[in-house]
Amino acid sequence: MERLLRLIDENGLRLVERPGVSYGGYEPQTRTIRVAPGLSRRTTCSVLAHELAHAVLGHTPTSDPVTRRRQERRADEWAARLLISPAEYADAEAARGTHPASLAFELGVTIEIVTAYQRLLRRIGDATYVDARLGRGQWAHRSVSA
Repeated sequence: MERLLRLIDENGLRLVERPGVSYGGYEPQTRTIRVAPGLSRRTTCSVLAHELAHAVLGHTPTSDPVTRRRQERRADEWAARLLISPAEYADAEAARGTHPASLAFELGVTIEIVTAYQRLLRRIGDATYVDARLGRGQWAHRSVSA
């Protein structure tokens, strides 16, 4: 949580706790992140990271459903990379399997953050790549099973 609060401060954002139609939101004009009161720690961290992602990625509100879905997906994936390390994910998966709810509990994040992280994984043979792209060496992390 402290890391998230530091990143919010470093990015010149303001954090407020107040209810809304969703658990959180980002208002680009005022550079304000809103989080609903009374959430669990793992939900609060996940919401804060997601809304921070909107700010860092320069997302603005849109009525276009395709653009909105793309922004939400990118914010979840950015938040997942911030909140989950490859080693933590590997340990959690070894302990709990691949079930998103079990992993979310183990990692202290929401199911949405786990499924976003899982979208970033590519498994080829005994190797697992995080955020794989085309070309040799074009991944954020590579792990090989023993």
